[in-house]
Amino acid sequence: MTDKTRFSLMMPLFLLLYVVGNGCGAAEIRAPEGGSGDSLEGMNRIFYGLNDVVDKAFIEPIAEAYEGYVPAGIRTSISNFFDNLAYLGVVINDVLQGKIEHALKDTGRFVVNSTIGVGGLFDPATSMGLERHEEDFGQTLGVWGVGEGAYLVLPALGPSSLRDIPGVAMGFFTNLLYYAEPGVLAPLLALQVVDRRAGLLDATRKRDESMLDPYDFTRDVYRQRRTHLIYDGNTPLEITYSSEMYEETH
Repeated sequence: MTDKTRFSLMMPLFLLLYVVGNGCGAAEIRAPEGGSGDSLEGMNRIFYGLNDVVDKAFIEPIAEAYEGYVPAGIRTSISNFFDNLAYLGVVINDVLQGKIEHALKDTGRFVVNSTIGVGGLFDPATSMGLERHEEDFGQTLGVWGVGEGAYLVLPALGPSSLRDIPGVAMGFFTNLLYYAEPGVLAPLLALQVVDRRAGLLDATRKRDESMLDPYDFTRDVYRQRRTHLIYDGNTPLEITYSSEMYEETH
C-alpha cells in the first residue's frame, strides 16, 4: 500500500486525535502588551465552538465510560504503548535541537521500553533513570528562533499556531503507529483518541467549572505549555503564567 493511500484512510481519525491531543493538554504564554495576541479570535471562536460540540457529543462520553470501566493499570499501559510508538520523534528533535545527551538517553529509553517493556506497554526505562522527555518539531522551530506566529484554532485540528503546524506533518511521519495497515491502524487510532481524552477529563472538568471563558482558558493553557516545553521548564522571567493551571492540565 502506498503512503498516500495509508494517509487518506487514517486521516479522519488522525484529525480527531490531534484535536484531543492539542485541544486539552496544552499551555499559556503571556500575551503581548496591550492584547491577547489572538488577531484571529473571531474565526478561532467559531472553530473552537464546532470542535467543542463534537467533543461533548461523541468523544467525552466515550472517554468517561472508558475511564469508568477500564482499570487504571490497563489505561496506563495503553498510554505507555502509544507514547513509545511516537518516541522516535522525540529522539529526532533532540538531535535537531543539539541535545545530544538527551538524544542518547531517549534512544536508550525507546529501546528498553520496546524490549523489556513489551512493546512499550510498560515503562522500566524510567526506573532505570531514563526519564521521558517531550520534544516535537514545533518546539524545535521555537528553539531555532522562529516566532510563534498567529494563534489558530483549526476545524478538527484544534488549537495550534503557524509555528506548530509543520510539526503535525513531521509527527505523522515519525510515529510508528501510522505505518500500520489500515485494518490495524483505524481501531488503534480510535483507542488512542479515547485514551488521551480520558486522561484529560479532570482538567477539562476544572475548566468547565471555573469562571473563566473556556476559549480564553484553552488558548492560554495551550500557549503556556508550548512555551514551557520550548524552554524545558526554564521559562524566562518576562514570560509569566499560572503554575497551578499548568499542573492541572499537564
